[in-house]
Amino acid sequence: MKNWKKEIVLLLTGWLMLGSVFGQDSKEDAKMEWFQDAKLGIFLHWGIYAVNGIDESWSFFNDYISYEDYMKQLDGFTAANYDPQKWAELISESGAKYAVITAKHHDGVALWDSKVSDLTVVKKTPAKRDLIGPFMEALEEKGVKKGLYYSVLDWSHPDYDRQTRVKYRYKNDPERFQKFVDFNFKQLEELSLNYHPDLYWFDGDWEHKAEQWKSKELKEQLIKWNPNIIVNSRIGGGLGDYATPEQGVPVARPNSKYWELCLTMNNSWGYQHNDHAYKTPNELLRIFVDCLHMGGNLLLDVGPKPDGTIPEEAENILKEFGRWTSKHASAIYDTQAGIPEGHVFAPTTLSKDKTILYIYLDYKVNESLVIKGLKNKINRIWVVGDGTKLEHREVGKMYWSKVPGLKYIDIPESVYDKDITVLAVLLDGEVDLYREEGHVIESN
Repeated sequence: MKNWKKEIVLLLTGWLMLGSVFGQDSKEDAKMEWFQDAKLGIFLHWGIYAVNGIDESWSFFNDYISYEDYMKQLDGFTAANYDPQKWAELISESGAKYAVITAKHHDGVALWDSKVSDLTVVKKTPAKRDLIGPFMEALEEKGVKKGLYYSVLDWSHPDYDRQTRVKYRYKNDPERFQKFVDFNFKQLEELSLNYHPDLYWFDGDWEHKAEQWKSKELKEQLIKWNPNIIVNSRIGGGLGDYATPEQGVPVARPNSKYWELCLTMNNSWGYQHNDHAYKTPNELLRIFVDCLHMGGNLLLDVGPKPDGTIPEEAENILKEFGRWTSKHASAIYDTQAGIPEGHVFAPTTLSKDKTILYIYLDYKVNESLVIKGLKNKINRIWVVGDGTKLEHREVGKMYWSKVPGLKYIDIPESVYDKDITVLAVLLDGEVDLYREEGHVIESN
């Protein structure tokens, strides 16, 4: 009897633990749902570095310019033509569902009226006002999720141990570093309680270990301020909610359930007047589609000018994104990662119930497009945003073989989009793919 009772207790304990794990997973998935559905975000690198058009923070860290000369840019940062409502409207019209602005980069210059620092645009620049609050309000009015970039390192702060790549101001002083960590917590408290962000985009964690940053305690505190806060992977210690590969477009899906690619429109994060190497809207849309295909987001960067205006090239790109995303919304926001490579020579996604296969064509096919290894019956095919129904036929299906035939889709010249054409293939159930090596004739 005792053994029986012990087994019951162990069984119940196991179920409770399992339920707790699944409950936690379900809670995390619910928190991440908007991020997974967002697909497109806009990154804004705005700071005093735009005045001379030089690398943000890195230019003095790498000794390309002296720290003193770098900081002279404070005098030219006016934000005179800053229009947060226009920014938010442009972002919303682009199809982006969230935006992230640099509240503070590695140079330590805060874009809000921080009470624990004198190095702010309010106190040190001609702008003389909070630049974060109005933008957060404008995003909220447009229904766009609000994100704040925050550098956990600060190469200007007197209690931070490093200022340039070759110069340490002091080392191995844990008490002083703890004072700096406390400063970080205080600034993040200001940002959290004043602006209520939906997401934090941390950066700069590489110079110290997560234990030194007190990343675990920070994450816990952020959650106390906002239980639904989302945090990127650069908080350190494996505590982030999503991965953030940078610039290089992944060839294979990152090893994370949730991820985004952060990418510049030209070659610079902040505004640089000499950088005219803007990618074309078509090139950026193709990268966006690659992210969709692999189940991730694109966080596309804009570098505003020191007066707060958006460069004309960037504005044009955002408008072109808006044209394409509004036309193809059903094939963007309600989708998940597509089918494996090899079944069709194009990126793909699937509807959430896996019954619609979306195919993205950035080229015109030769006569017809082929889908290989699709076991499903195709009920209907149409051009997304156009509505034209397309015909298809199956070739090479043998009655005795379980290998599906080749499904060909004829695409008329008239339906092609100028950037990327999207086909919707409605299946007779959840997508079912043949992934084996083929079939040998044993009887005919």
